Amino acid sequence: MNRIPGANPRWLAQTAMILSFALLGSCDIAEREQYENATQAIQGNNPTGQEQPSLALQFAEPEQVGMSGERLGRITDAMQELVDDGLLAGVVTMVARHNKIVHFESVGYRDIEAGAPMTNDAIFRIYSMTKPITGVALMMLYDEGKFRLSDPVEKYIPEFSNLRVAIGTAPNGELITEESEHRMTIRELMSHTGGLTYGLFSSSTVDDLYNEINVLDSQSILKSMIDKLSAIPLRQQPGSQFHYSVSVDVQGYLVEVLSGQTFAEFLEERLFEPLGMIDAGWHIPPEKINRFAQVYQYNDSGTLIPKEWESWPRDYYEPATFFSGGAGLVATAMDYMRFSQMVLDGGELDGERVLAPLTIDLMHRDQMPAGVAYTPGLGFGLDFAVVTDPVEADSVSTGEFYWGGAAGTWFWIDPVEDLVFVGMIQQFGGARPDVRSLSRRLTYAAIMEPNGL
Repeated sequence: MNRIPGANPRWLAQTAMILSFALLGSCDIAEREQYENATQAIQGNNPTGQEQPSLALQFAEPEQVGMSGERLGRITDAMQELVDDGLLAGVVTMVARHNKIVHFESVGYRDIEAGAPMTNDAIFRIYSMTKPITGVALMMLYDEGKFRLSDPVEKYIPEFSNLRVAIGTAPNGELITEESEHRMTIRELMSHTGGLTYGLFSSSTVDDLYNEINVLDSQSILKSMIDKLSAIPLRQQPGSQFHYSVSVDVQGYLVEVLSGQTFAEFLEERLFEPLGMIDAGWHIPPEKINRFAQVYQYNDSGTLIPKEWESWPRDYYEPATFFSGGAGLVATAMDYMRFSQMVLDGGELDGERVLAPLTIDLMHRDQMPAGVAYTPGLGFGLDFAVVTDPVEADSVSTGEFYWGGAAGTWFWIDPVEDLVFVGMIQQFGGARPDVRSLSRRLTYAAIMEPNGL
């Protein structure tokens, strides 16, 4: 039997998004009405007469979800001020509450030199915001009974059998190692407590070895990374401390082992296509180059200059071979909003079930081993940081969870206030303003009907 497109929630969501990008430069009232009218027309194309599910993330007036439109406007004003001061090139910000988009704005430039304005459909390097997506992908296989969190990683990646732990350096420069007290578990792999490192954010002999053999070679494949890691001792004992690491890249390889697909194939088939993440991927195809945001750094005088991240060189215009689960994806703000809303909604979006509600809940519980702390006020779950004490964390809601990317992208999910925020910029360097803290204060100040009081 032929399927009628109008009766397919996935098709509805993707078509509505395409229309929204065509209609929306910024989220003013007239444009939101156009989007809603287009969406209603699509939903009306239902010759079967069956009741259709309400599409996720339709546009609404902030007051409909207990927020102030005037106060949400302060986010745009604050970002514009940072652009005017030469501190940011361009920004896209989004807020959704109660499954409705109430703020979607872009200011500044996608490319300063070209005079190209930032747009809502700009595509960004999301770097470490790839990590929560990888975690969800792996937990989909958990839902299918493919592994337990307490399983040793070496059960599925035998190259990791008998990994030793570095404890010092001999006078001749050779590493002194000892046996691991226990085998690294998948739970530890997903909470950065497995003993791995990055070679980027700490200094040790093990970090030096990561860099010498280029563990994260963007021109290689995930299996090559595994082979390299298997020849290097762990930086610290598994379960002994939180240490940010390549563990999420290892998770991407674990998805390949457990699914029998490449990590790229798995994400496209099981996440991006079902969730309508139409621009998420590993490179920029020719037809989308005009939407790819330029990345910037600051020179010695504090001026923005176009420059890629030197620590991890990549050609985003060519198809990838190294599907980095830790940092490899590009996406739009809408792509990431759809992913985040699925997580907030307990693993389902537009009728597409990705994870079980209890599995999602498991991901944003604190998973730190006994006696191990992440940072004051925060715990760490399965590829998400989690607010355990809002006062210490300088936040609002207990249970808020989030992460960010190296070029400044950021998001958070607040189950208490039923809210998602997504912010996209493309800038490296210590002079980058603290847009994450600023946007959090302004967003919560716009909630007039809080759930948490």
